[in-house]
Amino acid sequence: MSIKGKRVAILVHNYFEQAEFEEPLQALKNAGATVSIISATDSIELQAMKHVDKGTSFTADLLLKDAQPGDYDALVLPGGAINADHLRAVDAAREWVVEFLDSDKPLAVICHAPWVLVSADAVDGKRLTSYHTIKDDIVNAGGEWTNRPVVVDGNLITSRQPADLPQFNAALIEQLSAA
Repeated sequence: MSIKGKRVAILVHNYFEQAEFEEPLQALKNAGATVSIISATDSIELQAMKHVDKGTSFTADLLLKDAQPGDYDALVLPGGAINADHLRAVDAAREWVVEFLDSDKPLAVICHAPWVLVSADAVDGKRLTSYHTIKDDIVNAGGEWTNRPVVVDGNLITSRQPADLPQFNAALIEQLSAA
């Protein structure tokens, strides 16, 4: 399935889960998308995590303050508890989530990253999944949580954890190819 010509933003703070960043990045590139890594920090230098251990360092393409959601056809939010906890506190990150949901552009969110949706007040009435430890946050915010590898609700794609990345990537590419 080709998504040639589509532009995708991967939005991260520091200490994101490396697999949830690298595998969607590679799948999107392999399918023909142009991918931009956007940092929600004050630096383009980013640190990934492999669960609780430091992973590889990455360099973002641009800072969130210099990016516009209208320039992208889809948005990916990798997980990692530290990344998601910091990202949810960034006003612009929450605004991007709402912008993508409202514009019916694919929004792909995995693991702990649904915390950003909770903080953006964007889960009420939505069906989604996440890492099991944030189920209560989603339910308390009005979302319908389900324990499935991938849940697609309109343009929102959610997934639980790194083991679900093949299904997550396939759902993202399928939805992006239809957009």
